[in-house]
Amino acid sequence: MAEVKVTKKMVLEAIKAAAEGMDFGEVITAADVIAYANTAIAQLDAKAIKAKERAAEKKADGDALRAVVESVVSDEYQTIDAITAKVAETEGYEDITKSKVTARLTQLVKANAIHKVQGKTEDNRKVMMYALGEAPVEDTE
Repeated sequence: MAEVKVTKKMVLEAIKAAAEGMDFGEVITAADVIAYANTAIAQLDAKAIKAKERAAEKKADGDALRAVVESVVSDEYQTIDAITAKVAETEGYEDITKSKVTARLTQLVKANAIHKVQGKTEDNRKVMMYALGEAPVEDTE
């Protein structure tokens, strides 16, 4: 049988069920324990909803950035620095970082929307260069 991860919510539900009909003394009643468990469960649910909203918002921001990065990549090979500079010229992305652009380029390569090759710059540095379309097929002859 698959192992089940015990969550806080599951523990609170068990405490709530066990508390019904129990006597805790004069200070704390079963109703107090059940009310506490209900409050804690409601807080956990609210926290989960907020986390999902933040995740959806971040995903939407990432999707928008990915679309901008894809729009500035052309048929000609460009370095990450050149692509980052073009994205920074786009309204709303003036403070974009190279690492964010690199991450979106990697996503686009994995999705086969663009391709990358290793090239050299004017100062003979080896860098990755990106262009639209699929990678060119090299002859094996």
